[in-house]
This record gives sequence, C-alpha cells and structure tokens, in this order.
Amino acid sequence: MAEPVLNEEHQRILGRDAQRNNILAARVVAETVKTTLGPKGMDKMLVDRSGNVTITNDGVTILEQMEIEHPAAKMLVEVAKTQEKEVGDGTTTAVMIAGKLLENAEKLLDQKIHPTVITRGYRWASEESAEILKELAVELDSDEQLSKIAQTAMTGKGAEYLKEKFGRMVVETVKILSENKIFDPRGVRIEKKMGGSLEETALIKGIVLGEGRASKDMVLGINNARIALLEEALEVKGPETETRISVSNPDQLQNFLNQEEAMLRAKINAVLESGANVVFAQRGIDDYIKHYLAREGIYAVERVGREDLWSIAKATGAKIVSRLKELRSSDLGAARLVEERLEGDHALTYILGCEDPKSITILIRGGTSHVVEEVERAIRDALGDVASALKDSKIVAGGGAVEVELARRLRAFAKTLTGRERLAVEEFANALEFIPTALAENAGLDPLDVLTELRAIHDAGNKNHGINLFNENVEDSFKNGIIEPLKVKVQAISSASEVAIMILRIDDVIAAKKPRGESARLGAMSGYD
Repeated sequence: MAEPVLNEEHQRILGRDAQRNNILAARVVAETVKTTLGPKGMDKMLVDRSGNVTITNDGVTILEQMEIEHPAAKMLVEVAKTQEKEVGDGTTTAVMIAGKLLENAEKLLDQKIHPTVITRGYRWASEESAEILKELAVELDSDEQLSKIAQTAMTGKGAEYLKEKFGRMVVETVKILSENKIFDPRGVRIEKKMGGSLEETALIKGIVLGEGRASKDMVLGINNARIALLEEALEVKGPETETRISVSNPDQLQNFLNQEEAMLRAKINAVLESGANVVFAQRGIDDYIKHYLAREGIYAVERVGREDLWSIAKATGAKIVSRLKELRSSDLGAARLVEERLEGDHALTYILGCEDPKSITILIRGGTSHVVEEVERAIRDALGDVASALKDSKIVAGGGAVEVELARRLRAFAKTLTGRERLAVEEFANALEFIPTALAENAGLDPLDVLTELRAIHDAGNKNHGINLFNENVEDSFKNGIIEPLKVKVQAISSASEVAIMILRIDDVIAAKKPRGESARLGAMSGYD
C-alpha cells in the first residue's frame, strides 16, 4: 500500500469547496464595510483587547484593525491598503467591488462555467473599463473643482458642516507642497489638540511642535529666527557602563569638574559662533547649557523627534547637523517668528513665517480624541484625492454616476462577445452597480427604485447623472460638485478585479509546512487553470 503524500494532520480544502470558502470570506469583508459608504454611511466602533475605542467609517482603518484570519479575506485587506497607498481614498469602493465580483462569479460557477472563463471575462471587462473611464473623464479646470473633490472625500466623516472650509484648506495645502504637480504627503504635519471646537482647526504655514521651551527662563519668542537643528546632545555624554572615578585629593576632583564645564562651554560657544538664536536638539540639553542659552536670549527645545527635525528642515531651509563642531551659519534655517504658546495646560512651539515652506501643519481641534482622529482621517483622504486630481488633471462624476455609465457600456461590450466570457462581463457590470445601490440603501432610499431611475436616465444619454443624497434626487453630479479623481476609480476597479481573479483561480487551500520557530497557519494557496 502506498504511503500518503501529505501528513495525516494536514488541513486541506479542495475544488469547489475551496472556491466557496474563499468567496464567502471575501463577501463577509465587503459586507462589513458596505454600510460605511457615502455621505449617509454609518460608523463602526472598533474596540481592541485593551479596551481602546476607534470610531470611524474609513474603510482601510476598519479593515486594518479587524482581526482577520482567513487568507482570502486578508487579500481584500491588502487591496484596501494598496488603494490607500496609491491614491489615498476609495478603499471602501475597491473592497466592495471585489466582494461583489466574487459573489457574482459564484452564480456563474453554479452554472458550471469554468473559473478560467470567468477570470478571462473579468480581465476583458477590467481593461474595457479603463478605456471607458478615460472617455468619461473631463479636464480639471479650477481650484473650485479641487475644493469640491476634497468636500466629496470628507462628506460623511464627521466634518460635514465644515467641509467648505476644510476643502479650501486641503487645496491650499496640496498646492503649497506640490512641485510640478507632484505632491509629497510627508510635508503635511497634522497636530491634534483636544479642547476648543472644530471651527478652530487651522492651516499653519509653518510648523507646530508638541513641545515648549527647554527652560522657563528662556525667552517666550524670537523674531527673525536663525534656526539650528542638532542631532548631537548638548550635554556631556555619560559612560555606557557603570564607572567609578577614584580621586585622592580635592584638586583632582576640581580638575574633573573643570573639564566637564569646559566641554559644556565649548558646546555653548559653538552655538553662539554659528549665529543661531533658536536651537532644536534631537537629544537632551544639560541644565548648565540651558542656563547660558537663556542668558544669551536663545530659544531652545530638547528631545525633538527625528521626523520633527526633518519637517523643520523642509519648512525653514535648515540643515540637520550631526556634530555640533561642524555647525556653520550656512546650516541655519530662517523663520519670521518662533514662539511658545500655551494651549490649555500644554505648551506648543510655533515656527511661523517660513519662506517657501516644504512642510506645513494642519492643527485640528475638537472636543474628544475620537472626533479629532476621524477628522484627521477625513483630511488625509481629501489630501489624497486632491493630489491625485492635480497630478492627472482628470475627474469623473461621483454619486454612482460613473459606475452606472460603466455598467451600461460594459453590457454593450458584452453583446459583441460570442463565448461564455460574455456572461462574466455582464456580471462585472452588475458588480459595479453595487456602489450606487449601496449609496441609496445607506441613505434610507429604495436601492432598486434608485438603480432603475439611474439606468433610465443614463440610457437617455445623461452620462453624468448620479444620486444627490442631500436632496435624494438623481441629478447631474458635475453641476452639484459631486466629483472624484479619475485615478481613484481606475485604481479601485483595477485592484478589485485583480484580487477577484486571483481568488477565483484558487482550487486548493493547503496548510503550509510549519515555519521554523513559528506555528503553522493556513496560508499556502495554489491555483490551476
């Protein structure tokens, strides 16, 4: 009798069972985020094992914090992360379309259509969608449109009543930090402070640090600041191991103390000789040095994070100096004002009046940590959308308009096909209509009625009509300012179809060999045509 190839305790799911299992897992993930879509979407409360609470309707945040074990479900989480990384928004849309593509594929599998045929049809539909999207897109022509894109991204995320103010703020931020239409998101610092109201949220064309002066004896502020950024500690470095110093007379002790003082004086002189009147140090500052810096009218902050130093350098033009003795006047940055301001009982350092800053700060205020964190997520989504639109200069109609038009044209494309792939293309079109039906359902409207009306209006040639959920009518989305960047839609549909195709090609799920030093887990997947 032949010996078994696999260990008797192995875990394995084969064929149709593997496909059903994977599709079910993906559908569960898509259904989880479905209710968060759109301006009337609901929030999720995520509670971790320590009792920490996150309240959000941001798709990628929800998926990242959920404890997902199923390997196919994890693939959908990766789709959300990719969408967030590439364009900064559209994560919920991408995951929902992927889940619906798999759900619709199951209908075809039940009709004995081979997965290879389905995946071929889906691939054709995805490629055709990219071409249709290019035809539907229009040129971005104003800052007002950019502001509308930002407002669309933020709608339904806790800052709706201030979306016009935040929209202008986001557009200004992106335009300041963009060079040749390329936006560097690292230049945006978001500081969150509890207290006050969201109306006090402001764009600071400079840097706001969460630390105040190193000593209360120092000046409160410096005009015409000349800024030094230091990695080296402004203190005498102690030995890394326990050390004992043996002295036999008072002179030896005094010599030791004099040497330490001389080293500290050398550090003070290096700062003074450079001409700096503001110092940001990555490490600690000795009390002796604090005293002399205060006496010389120098403003100093200690233990500034590496990323904060980088931001200050980008804003002020300063160079980060690793060794104090190498500090020169040419390494200094400039700002009109550096000052400490008290926010409640906490001191902040403001660096203002920077010439051509490449790093700026958005200071968010709110009554609770949950509010300011959700507003931060909304602003980051809006930054991603505006940056994508500015880079490609192409926009499409929102409110489900582009998905309905895509579905209509894909059905026309399907009629040109003769094989079974035609059925897959039609199911791809049906999956895209999951977006407008979810928008309607989340707003308390009848999704079937809304979809029927949308289809009729699009069949009549009104390709830009979508749902205006604020008055519950189907209207021209461009005229209502409900617009989205082309890149967000292209990436969402492309990523969703890719992961759906990958999951459909899996016909065998096997527990992988136990990694050295780790427990085995269900992770190895192989697919065959």
